[in-house]
Amino acid sequence: MEVKKDYFAHETAVIDEGCEIGKGTKIWHFSHIMPGCKIGESCNIGQNVVVSPGVVLGRNVKIQNNVSIYTGVICEDDVFLGPSMVFTNITNPRSAVIRRDQYTQTFVEKGASIGANATVVCGNRIGKYALVGAGAVITKEVKPFALVVGNPARQTGWVSEYGHKLSFGPDNLAVCPESKEKYILENNFVRKIS
Repeated sequence: MEVKKDYFAHETAVIDEGCEIGKGTKIWHFSHIMPGCKIGESCNIGQNVVVSPGVVLGRNVKIQNNVSIYTGVICEDDVFLGPSMVFTNITNPRSAVIRRDQYTQTFVEKGASIGANATVVCGNRIGKYALVGAGAVITKEVKPFALVVGNPARQTGWVSEYGHKLSFGPDNLAVCPESKEKYILENNFVRKIS
């Protein structure tokens, strides 16, 4: 008896047994989904993507082409991973030394976006709705709503949930130009207030 899939996989994709794939997810050309990973509903996994064992992807995660998501990575809902961005999972890799029991967890919170060719060094947390610029190298925690760029990445501002740069007035309030949502800056952290 054939089991009906609730997701789409291109004929060239390799889907190993023992992985969980949510309804409505799309997996494109030459991607490899390994056993023990969990992929939420309505995700889009681009061409030539590897999802390793133990990886957890929330709902509506968008992964562009040529991304490898290694064991230890957890992405919450609505995360965007840009083309050819890179995760690591060992801080001191050596070809001759097996360290599979030392993988370090990396956590990407809800709504965060990581730009093309960025590198995320393992063990760091990317805060909710943060925006990591193309080519940035993440070597430390990124605050929620932070805009970070460069190598090593440094914070240059704040963004809204819609990804627009926020301009805070003397009252520490800002308004997203697209959504009109309001944000407040307190103690060097941003939060949405309406």
